[in-house]
Amino acid sequence: MNWGQLFFKFDGRMNRAPFWIAALVFAVINAVLLLFGYMTEQSSVFQALNGMVSIVILISGIAVGVKRLHDRNKSGWYLLLFYFAPGVLAAAGALVGEFVEDSEITAIVLKLLAVALMVWAFVELACLRGTIGVNRYGPDSVAPVTIPPVRLPT
Repeated sequence: MNWGQLFFKFDGRMNRAPFWIAALVFAVINAVLLLFGYMTEQSSVFQALNGMVSIVILISGIAVGVKRLHDRNKSGWYLLLFYFAPGVLAAAGALVGEFVEDSEITAIVLKLLAVALMVWAFVELACLRGTIGVNRYGPDSVAPVTIPPVRLPT
């Protein structure tokens, strides 16, 4: 497995297995950072390290998501909908619920839309198989390699 291609290339396709490996790596890194932050009591060194690692994970997460969407024959621009729109909707719901009178229903609807987008993103990126065969982003990442038959001399 080419780790550089897995985490930092934006072209090509990625099936579910490498996607879950990347998700596991991100989870382990976050757990280690959480433990390190707890041990150092959020020191300035930890905050600097956490900031740098967070930027790398953000870029890498975008690359992984783009390739996973390519495997589903979708544009990488869907990541705006999947990664950023739920946060915007949830924040809008919290602000509306806090600062606008009699707006609890509006706040709940905005938060439910955020949850619906997160569920759609999870299903699309983590659960569904990619398109079978070649698509506009490259060959099928799980298709068996076909080797032409070898003719033996007679």
